[in-house]
Amino acid sequence: MAIRVGTLIVIMCIIAAIDVQGIGASSTYYDLAAKDFGGIVSVRPLAFLAISKSDDLARIVRLAYISDDLTVAARGNGHSINGQAMAEGGLVIDMRSVESGHFGLVKANGSTYYADVPGGALWEDVLDWCLAQGLSPRSNTDYLRLTVGGTLSNAGVGGHTFRFGPQTSNVAELEVITGKGQRVVCSEKENAELFFGALGGLGQFGIITRAQILLQPAPDMVRWIRLVYTDFDEFTQDAESLVTAPEGQSFDYIEGIVVVNGDDPFNGWPSVPLHPNQTFNSDLIPQSAGPMLYCLEVTLHYKKYDSRTAIDVTVDSLLRQLRYVEGLDFQADVSYRDFLLRVKWEEQAARAEGAWDKPHRWLNIFLSRTDIAEFDHAAFKTILKDGIGGRLLVYPVLRRNFDNRTSLVLPEAEIFYIVSILRLGLPIPNEPSVGRMISQDKEIIKVCEDNAFDYKLYLWNFETQEEWKRHFGKKWGMFARRKMMFDPKAILSPGQNIFT
Repeated sequence: MAIRVGTLIVIMCIIAAIDVQGIGASSTYYDLAAKDFGGIVSVRPLAFLAISKSDDLARIVRLAYISDDLTVAARGNGHSINGQAMAEGGLVIDMRSVESGHFGLVKANGSTYYADVPGGALWEDVLDWCLAQGLSPRSNTDYLRLTVGGTLSNAGVGGHTFRFGPQTSNVAELEVITGKGQRVVCSEKENAELFFGALGGLGQFGIITRAQILLQPAPDMVRWIRLVYTDFDEFTQDAESLVTAPEGQSFDYIEGIVVVNGDDPFNGWPSVPLHPNQTFNSDLIPQSAGPMLYCLEVTLHYKKYDSRTAIDVTVDSLLRQLRYVEGLDFQADVSYRDFLLRVKWEEQAARAEGAWDKPHRWLNIFLSRTDIAEFDHAAFKTILKDGIGGRLLVYPVLRRNFDNRTSLVLPEAEIFYIVSILRLGLPIPNEPSVGRMISQDKEIIKVCEDNAFDYKLYLWNFETQEEWKRHFGKKWGMFARRKMMFDPKAILSPGQNIFT
């Protein structure tokens, strides 16, 4: 690739002025920064840098700021799907190496604790460090091999979101390197414009190098439960009753899974039981059932010294209120850590099948409760009725637990559903090509558009700024203004395709 003289001088200054642990000198190292988890988009950077200090990262951004055309992308664990963490002809920063391992515990207001952690730390490592203190982050994503800065730059949602909100609602302070190379500490009360801009800001206003994460006492164990439904309306009504119930009168974690009504080992009945000694009795499924089944996945947290009898009584009391298929309930007691890392074990199984690294697409949608039944018919029961070779998630959350001051945009409804179509390349009948996956996603989005659903795409990557404007809606003016304040030359996160 052709490199301007000014840009070459900047690269030489970077190498000379800072402690670069690694630089993209080999094709293997370049290739690592040129691809992501989706395996579809490939964009080669000018260099892939591993540095140890956030001060050095600030210097890099300042040098890029005075260059002719250099951009900078922060790469966490490379888990994006559409090239969001790439920078064609620019610099990609390996955030896993920045301030690596520098964890601290902060106490505030007597009994409130925060974990002060690097932006490039994996949530799995944050969890383990916190558990050693008897604590845990309040809000967790399903997959913990993601970086702190990565999820905070989006939202960070999962089964705890209905109660505590996303991870962006559970952070007290950030350290951010702006697009001008300024290292800024920000919070709700200090540099609030940058704080709320960076949360859910898709990396457009700064690179998150540190964060203070709100903690709570950690449970030891969870009662893990899956309940099977054949009727979608009953499934959603029960899920909504649980997420709106007062704390202490519901479960601690709530999600939903959609599976094929068939014996496919990866997409159907056999994927539901929680333990190898549990079996799914398909004779209990009524003949009137449609092509898909729905599972409420819930947990109740407890301590080792809690009475199992008391746990049983609480669980039975909650289950009596629900309308799942009698006999199709599955329970297991596992450690809190093992439950939070359950997707890691699924990852290992997918790797063993050769599925984890296959090119694939993910589609995540926030969709109003008023539109979810029609979406079920058009998407789950029609477009995706043969399964996806991965996880189909659908579960309700409450809008009031999301801070509207952040950059994240949401549906207007107070109760909306998180729909996640998480293809992993596991075997399904007539396994679709990448082109077919893309076509399915477009078909699903067209359903939302044609029916004027109240929805927003999440973790998406639009191709044009006009599409981004429509996505942000009323927040676009604020989003563009913050861009001019903190990254006026559009240096940061070019892979999002928002600003040039």
